Amino acid sequence: MKWRSRKAAALLAAMLSLALPAAVTPAAAATGNTAAPHRDGPKWRHGDELAPTRPASSLKLRDWAKAQVAADQRRMRGSTTIRPLRGVKVAPRTKAARKAGATSALVLYDTTGPYGFLGELYGMATANLAGHFGAVTAKPVSQYATGEVEQHTATIYIGSTYYGGDIPDAVPNAFYADVAATARPVVWINDNIWTLAGKIGTSAFVRKYGWDPTRSSFDPIGAVNRVDYKSTPLTRIIPTGGDGGILRPHINDPAAVTTLATAHDTSTTPATTFPWAIRSGNLTYLGEIPYAYTKETDRIIAWHDLLFDVLAPDTPTRHRAVLRLEDISPASDPNELMAVAQYLAAQQIPYAFQVIPVYTDPKGVYNGGVPETITLAQRPQVVNALKYMVANGGKIVAHGYTHQYSDVKNPYTGVTGDDFEFFTSHVDANDNVIFDGPVPEDSATWAATRINTGKAAYGPVGLPTPTLWTTPHYAASAVDYGAVKDSYAARLERSLYFSGQLSGGPIDGKRYIGQFFPYPVRDVGGATVLPENLGNYEPDAQNNNPPRLPADIVRAAQYNLAVRDGFASTFYHPYYGTGPLTQIVNGIRDLGYTFVDPTTLTP
Repeated sequence: MKWRSRKAAALLAAMLSLALPAAVTPAAAATGNTAAPHRDGPKWRHGDELAPTRPASSLKLRDWAKAQVAADQRRMRGSTTIRPLRGVKVAPRTKAARKAGATSALVLYDTTGPYGFLGELYGMATANLAGHFGAVTAKPVSQYATGEVEQHTATIYIGSTYYGGDIPDAVPNAFYADVAATARPVVWINDNIWTLAGKIGTSAFVRKYGWDPTRSSFDPIGAVNRVDYKSTPLTRIIPTGGDGGILRPHINDPAAVTTLATAHDTSTTPATTFPWAIRSGNLTYLGEIPYAYTKETDRIIAWHDLLFDVLAPDTPTRHRAVLRLEDISPASDPNELMAVAQYLAAQQIPYAFQVIPVYTDPKGVYNGGVPETITLAQRPQVVNALKYMVANGGKIVAHGYTHQYSDVKNPYTGVTGDDFEFFTSHVDANDNVIFDGPVPEDSATWAATRINTGKAAYGPVGLPTPTLWTTPHYAASAVDYGAVKDSYAARLERSLYFSGQLSGGPIDGKRYIGQFFPYPVRDVGGATVLPENLGNYEPDAQNNNPPRLPADIVRAAQYNLAVRDGFASTFYHPYYGTGPLTQIVNGIRDLGYTFVDPTTLTP
């Protein structure tokens, strides 16, 4: 009988969606062996193929989608009047001009209206990605000042509030005028592009850009489940009632407009195709916000690559891979660890391996009802296996202190590896894992104590102190992430970002965006976050998800080849042996990726 970590469902299964699994019943506890513990805990999915399940209810994405569609229908009926600006200068259609000096991005987002909080979340997600390229200034579009477009390499505006009707336009006229006059790259996402056309004059807009936003609409909504980018058929799966549509651009001058990505509407026979993203001169337009309901093979990949066009167009193509071994604790089987480590050493694969320095089962769930705690010092055979890993291409990543919280179910058993450590959660009546927010005693001091106590556990047993961190179940508060930044050079993970975190206002622990990255970024908290964008091997159907096999991981890696300097980053539990791992490693290498040491990716 071998102990298996029961991984919680809630690892950021999508940027605005969480993988919400069915609850499971703990297996019968097995008596531990004091020489080499064996526990029969159920295997649990730690990182799903990011299934587009329902988002956190507090985000109200379905309501937002309905409001957008209704507002667009009113506009197309002619109920919205836009007054043109006087004296606005419209630059001629030219190729985007580059700004000399260091790369910088200006990210602007909406904050008004009943769904204004979404703008900050999307602004953070965009700022995080732009942080891969250089400095980022992110703020509400309402705070835009004349001339700021000219001070940055590129400007990105995320239109998440549909202005008009009961919601007055919060975009300053100065921004409309500067966009019309600049030759620098501008990216406009989703709403209010028609207002730009109206402000500068529709005929002037059409002459400059070759298409007419005032005759473009989100209707029909259709059933777009595929977006082609660089010949890659990216997925787009939106739950019923959650689709706000994709603006279908009315193109007047096809010679002036380049289609960057193509949407496929399968509600028609044959499927209808139309541009998902276009470029004309210095303006790039995306017909929807790409952050909701995403997964590893999703159209977000196109957006990840399009950022290079506006912020670093000369970037050469390069494809690197990162492998991480998951959930190693003092209760791990040293023979399993050695088998995987020896395979990777023979293949000369550099890799990371996560270590939870203290295993604890406070209620004896897997130990016959007897509470049990095991430290690294009590398991010299495990430590020896870890030392072999370090000597043969492996780098330790700290994975929390105990990877569980207190002596309560959070949400499953309270046992190391099963539960959250820095966030609270529960399983609802529909067997969904619900994030409840930071733990009650959450503070910078509390988090730092756990983080640093765990960090101090490696040296006394002869292991190097790690420089990288992965948050247990990828969930922590903004305060906790700050404490991690103070102790570790980078996080290797997906992360949560909270409403109020960017604006400096009160942080709302129930409104957050989850994000995975295709390349290293400097996030809005000032931390370096390394990519994990493929998910992991999971042979069993669970959490309302099908099995995730090596072919699925390799397929996600293949789709991510569309990102010109992107990564294929996956993780694997050593208790599955070397068979599936061999398929994953060979499949990723055969695509042309080169495995790299993740510690070389930090500043």
